[in-house]
Amino acid sequence: MGDLLDLTARAEATHFWFHGFRAYIAPAIQEIAAGRRGLRIIDCGCGTGFNLKTLLIPHGRAFGFDLVPEGIRRAHAVGRPVVRADIQHIPFTSGSFDLATSFDVIQSVPDDRAALREMARLLKPGGHVVLNVTAMDLLRGDHSDVWGELRRYTPERAARLIEDAGLEVVRISYLFGSLLPLMLGVRTLQRVLRVFREPRGDADLTVPSAPVNAILTTLVVVEAALARRMRIPFGSSLMVVARKP
Repeated sequence: MGDLLDLTARAEATHFWFHGFRAYIAPAIQEIAAGRRGLRIIDCGCGTGFNLKTLLIPHGRAFGFDLVPEGIRRAHAVGRPVVRADIQHIPFTSGSFDLATSFDVIQSVPDDRAALREMARLLKPGGHVVLNVTAMDLLRGDHSDVWGELRRYTPERAARLIEDAGLEVVRISYLFGSLLPLMLGVRTLQRVLRVFREPRGDADLTVPSAPVNAILTTLVVVEAALARRMRIPFGSSLMVVARKP
């Protein structure tokens, strides 16, 4: 896991996927914040803590936790407030946060329902959850295996998860539809070659050459802007926004 977090740390600032992810998630959080700067925010499964600074701290006091010691060490090294905890048993007081986020974590949690119930428990009435989860089973590949992915979500499955936690769905939408042909080709090839090799590392996190990375960054950022005006019918991820009554 340490090697994977090292790859993540090198990719988060520049990789086209992360640029697209932030282009999708940042406006959703801004809409929830509605100009407020005093929100209490918790990032569940925060990894290196990069998102605390880039997405969450501008809107208030942001805390994080992760189960992997290497992620916590990296977060502490850059001064981010992170503790060690399990998303299925979160050691924070009920009703103490305005916003709970979790990005690309829930699909690898053994009991995703317990995780969402815990996130819901943390929220004040009227508080929000924002998730990013993997979608479309046909996109399973090396990335899924090395990160211990247990499931992928359809909009319907994500909605049931939210409702079972006592939350109200605000929005469920696909992300990265523009990358689907590329991802489908790469991950189909990975599955075909599986009989000849075991996946090592995560090639998906390798930053492409500067021209390719720039082109793909433009593609996903434009897609994110268009998605605020139209529905994207498919994609490799789902963004879920929910509210506690």
